[in-house]
Amino acid sequence: MKKMRIGVLTGGGDCAGLNPALKWVVKTAMDERLEWKRGTRYEVLGIRDGWKGLVNVDMTSPHTHGSLVPLDPDVVRTWDRYGGTFLGTSRLSPYDPKNDQSKKVIENIERLGLEAVVVIGGDGTLAIATRLSKEGVNVVGIPKTIDKDLPETDYTLGFETALNVITEEVDRLRTTAGSHKRIFVVETMGRTAGWLALEGGESCGAFIILIPECDFSMDRVNELVMKGKRAGTRYEIIVVAEGAKPVGGTEFVKKEGVDSFGHKALGGVGEFVAHEIERGTKLETRSVVLSHLQRGGAPCAYDRRMGRYFGIAAVDLVVKRNFGKMVCVKNGKINFCPLEDIYGRLNLVDVNTQYDAEHYNGRRTILNG
Repeated sequence: MKKMRIGVLTGGGDCAGLNPALKWVVKTAMDERLEWKRGTRYEVLGIRDGWKGLVNVDMTSPHTHGSLVPLDPDVVRTWDRYGGTFLGTSRLSPYDPKNDQSKKVIENIERLGLEAVVVIGGDGTLAIATRLSKEGVNVVGIPKTIDKDLPETDYTLGFETALNVITEEVDRLRTTAGSHKRIFVVETMGRTAGWLALEGGESCGAFIILIPECDFSMDRVNELVMKGKRAGTRYEIIVVAEGAKPVGGTEFVKKEGVDSFGHKALGGVGEFVAHEIERGTKLETRSVVLSHLQRGGAPCAYDRRMGRYFGIAAVDLVVKRNFGKMVCVKNGKINFCPLEDIYGRLNLVDVNTQYDAEHYNGRRTILNG
């Protein structure tokens, strides 16, 4: 029987759903019931810490706990119950213009005898996979990002669990907000896409939702807050994405510089909005930054199922040698698309159809005709 070795890695930010996907890549690839049907026996190598693992791998000892770890169904049996990624991750890009290590990655893939690499990641990680695919590496992508900003798929791993975190934390904030008659501004993640703030805000019933796709006016925010106060509300919850910015302003940055994917470290808009509300309305206002809480915790049922389906579909593509593709879900069906179709593109909120720019909230009209 033919033998084939494949690698699997997780790159970029961690989130719930990664371990379920890893489990089902391994279980599907090494399913003994399918071996005879395929005529191939697969071996799976877990690559630690994303692309860093393929840069730092010790070729003299490939089965170490440094950069690589052999995976089998027994090893991953319980992985789908846990958040994060047991393989670890990093934001290292082998195509970093300041330190291009892409040739080393390609050489190590060849030396390890990896006939395919399953890459689980967001826009940065999958952009690297796309470039490697163009250079002849057999790659298959699985979409994950709590920002849900990847095009060509209706879902990305980690999003639903992050929404649950936002909803649960706001529910907790409501008790103290109501007790003290305070306004709470909750800052979520969302660098350029407002899906997390928008759908999180809709889920928790936020009074105002501010997203990167629609610059906001503090005068209008304060006007809405005072309108709610005059209507007799005891407190308000305002949800703002970290990438949102005021009209004529720029993004709020926690520190200077960018990572090797070219991403800024955003943060601070929630504190700004809270300060401006208190200054403009004289109402007591507090800000809370959810930050990495949104990435953590056990995956919800939906992320466990989607991790399973995406993992199985990724191996299906490997078996069919249909490389250079990303598995996706469209209109409720698992499918795939060329990695090139997502390269350099983002899935953003359509302000005209999915957002109420007058009231800074979710749309109030859904059905047409």
